[in-house]
Amino acid sequence: MQVLILGIGLQGRAALYHLANSPDVEGIIAADSDLERAEAYAERFGGGKARCVRLDAEDHDAVLELMASEVDVVIELLPSYFGEVMAELAIETGVHLVNSSYASEEVLKLDAEAARRGVAILPEFGMDPGIDLVMGAKAIGELDEVQELYSYGGGFPEPEAADNPIKYKISWTFDGVLRSYKRPAHILQDGEVAHIPATDIFAERNIHIIRVDGIGELEAIPNGDALRYVDLFGLGVSLKAMGRFSLRWPGHCAFWKKLVGLGFLNDEPILVGSLEVAPREFLHSLLEPQLQYGDNERDVVFIRIDARGLKAGKSTRIVYDLTDYRDLSTGLMAMNRTVGFTASIGAQMIVHGDIKRRGVLSPARDVDGDVLFGELRKFGVRISRSEEAW
Repeated sequence: MQVLILGIGLQGRAALYHLANSPDVEGIIAADSDLERAEAYAERFGGGKARCVRLDAEDHDAVLELMASEVDVVIELLPSYFGEVMAELAIETGVHLVNSSYASEEVLKLDAEAARRGVAILPEFGMDPGIDLVMGAKAIGELDEVQELYSYGGGFPEPEAADNPIKYKISWTFDGVLRSYKRPAHILQDGEVAHIPATDIFAERNIHIIRVDGIGELEAIPNGDALRYVDLFGLGVSLKAMGRFSLRWPGHCAFWKKLVGLGFLNDEPILVGSLEVAPREFLHSLLEPQLQYGDNERDVVFIRIDARGLKAGKSTRIVYDLTDYRDLSTGLMAMNRTVGFTASIGAQMIVHGDIKRRGVLSPARDVDGDVLFGELRKFGVRISRSEEAW
């Protein structure tokens, strides 16, 4: 199997490591605008299978040439705005593609053309979205009737590393974190749709606490539009409550509520001396250097799917949990691992025939959870399931 990775950053290096440690992968092309970084990662993680190429992702002819160079599948881990054009180029060259970004309406519209060309495009296949959707489908499939569905996901420092005022450090792009804090949320409560403005996602009335064995208490923050998954999961009128939530250590929300209220996430520039500066841009520049992990500090990734309903006529609660920690021997963060490993597994599942459908796919519909979970466990990712009366 020959694999092309577009983007050898934090998540791309983890995909590279997983591919290099996958017996069926014979060759890897690692393409990035920063050739020195790609070569350093290839030397450290590539297992002798990788060759590096300098690539400007804006140069579509160069991308096409790489996609057409006898690769079986592409793992695209570029900024999310590249999603549509990279999917189009993959379809044009007839090569399968996996990424970890949310599927835009433009990407979803490529379904018929991808199917016609025999190409699988698998977006939303990282940690969140990705693993969470597969876990959700798994839990839903074990209930006869789903009445409540809650999805939780987060990356945060382990307690020993949560040593700053907001108990948070960066294992993902910090710009992406700040943008997610500006996004409104939509949930289902008591059978009614509740719209939560972006300015209110940190309000105390919208936050709740979950408890996780071995971790402790975490704040759950409304995260985006949960309702877009109702049809995707095939949920019916029995559904009375549904939400997606990000997880942080207690105290995080109170801090950000004040900053949001003071306008620190606004994008409209203000005059600072003789310079115009956007508050969010200033905040990004101020905080990012202070929120980095030390070499011996670990991040934690935790995902929980909590599905409640009827099974064999009895009220039943099914919970899937995933936990991962930074691997200090490789330096790979838990966030890198759960995104990059998952994308690599998805690419190999397509080539191996574990994913058979062609077109624009969804992890919630087209990925076998048992296969995914088994592959993640091989690399030390912990996944558990529990069932109890509800």
